[in-house]
Amino acid sequence: MSALFDRLAARLKLSPETTEAWRERLRPRAPDGLSARLLLLTVAFTLAVEGLIMAPNLAAFHERWLQDRLQAAELASVGVEALPYSAVEDDTAAELMRIGGVQAVALTEQGVRRLLLQAPNLPRAPELIDLRRENTWSRLIDPWRTLFGHPDRSLRVQAKPRYRSGDFIEIVTPAQPLKLELKAFLLNSLLVSLLISATAGALLYGGLTLLVLRPLRRVTRSMERFAVDPESAGETPSDRHDEIGRVERELARMQEEVRQSLRSRARLVALGEAVAKINHDLRNMLTSAQMASERLATSADPQVAKALPRLERALSRAANLSRNVLEYGKSEEPPAQKTRVPLNAALTLAAEDAGLAPDGVKLVKQLAPRFAVEADPDQLYRILVNLMRNARQAIEADPARAPEQRGKGVITVSAFAEDGFWVIRIADDGPGIPPRLAQRLFEPFVSSKASDGTGLGLTISRELAALHGGDLRLVASNGTGAVFELRLPA
Repeated sequence: MSALFDRLAARLKLSPETTEAWRERLRPRAPDGLSARLLLLTVAFTLAVEGLIMAPNLAAFHERWLQDRLQAAELASVGVEALPYSAVEDDTAAELMRIGGVQAVALTEQGVRRLLLQAPNLPRAPELIDLRRENTWSRLIDPWRTLFGHPDRSLRVQAKPRYRSGDFIEIVTPAQPLKLELKAFLLNSLLVSLLISATAGALLYGGLTLLVLRPLRRVTRSMERFAVDPESAGETPSDRHDEIGRVERELARMQEEVRQSLRSRARLVALGEAVAKINHDLRNMLTSAQMASERLATSADPQVAKALPRLERALSRAANLSRNVLEYGKSEEPPAQKTRVPLNAALTLAAEDAGLAPDGVKLVKQLAPRFAVEADPDQLYRILVNLMRNARQAIEADPARAPEQRGKGVITVSAFAEDGFWVIRIADDGPGIPPRLAQRLFEPFVSSKASDGTGLGLTISRELAALHGGDLRLVASNGTGAVFELRLPA
């Protein structure tokens, strides 16, 4: 076939690339579609069932043929015994055995065996088949032994007599006629089985195609079109109430939800771009305002000096809001670049940038001097700064503190190993988290600070902890403070 194709390609003067492309296209392939596999499975299963039915049918035919020979021999033996003194000439005996299809007949009665029709000398000893015994396995095997046995094989068959008294009647019959009839029966049965298999397979395949394959193809086409163009109109779900009908309706519902999500995402992307531009311009304006406030700090006017701290705090809050919005609006944080970080040094640096001081809200460390964790230094710093700054601001804004304790408090940080994690616990002695906010504390734009909170610090911190394979959670909150727990994989 390959040589013929090469000669045809040479005569048509096809280029090597075209020849190889057509060779690949015409190369036979194994069926990989669901319909082709279903057809092959249908044919295989139908033939397997027909094969299981064939063996008992063949055994039944084999036994029925032997029973017929036994009945014919039994009737012939009755005729022999009806003659005076059971005198049967050789020619008559041969004719009786030919009519009965046997070579010898014997009757056993009360333990005494009588030879009614004498058998000729046989080239091979006959094989015994006792039809009085209920042996299913032997009866299934006997037809195949006859089919593949020696041409000169004879059978010695024993059974209980039907038309006369006696313990059992016994015949000797050649196996060759039975073998020929078994072959004919097997061939006819195979032809009928193939016809039944083809008909049943075609009907089953047609039914499965109508009930299963066509709906699945429709679902597949809908998914493929949706993958190419999510805004394209999907297939209208059928009104079927079975599993496939539910699959079609669920697929249509999921596609509509994905369309809505994609539209919302597109709107959020556009909004994020606009917010980024606004933040960029706003930060430039805030930078100019901060430079102006620095120049105002040199003014000798007492009114300016009095208003300047409020201006600086407002500018600082606006800058923090701009920075947090930009950080949260990033599509994703970079992967954590883990290294060994001494926790004492990281806490000291974060405490300074969070505004902690010995004469105000101070930091107390309760951990081993050389305690270290595997973490991204920058991301760990951001988490610690967020937690400490929130705790300091909560303590400074606590109205329930005594006047001499206003603006003063303690943030206690402890660290230990537990269940394969490093646990960093940050506790403060502030007013705690209001119960109405505790359940939603890590959601974006949810804040316990009424004036200058953006509600993004804890959200970003939890995302950074998740990038490490850990978690950040609020483990306790009451009127004497809040306790946060940062867990990092050890």
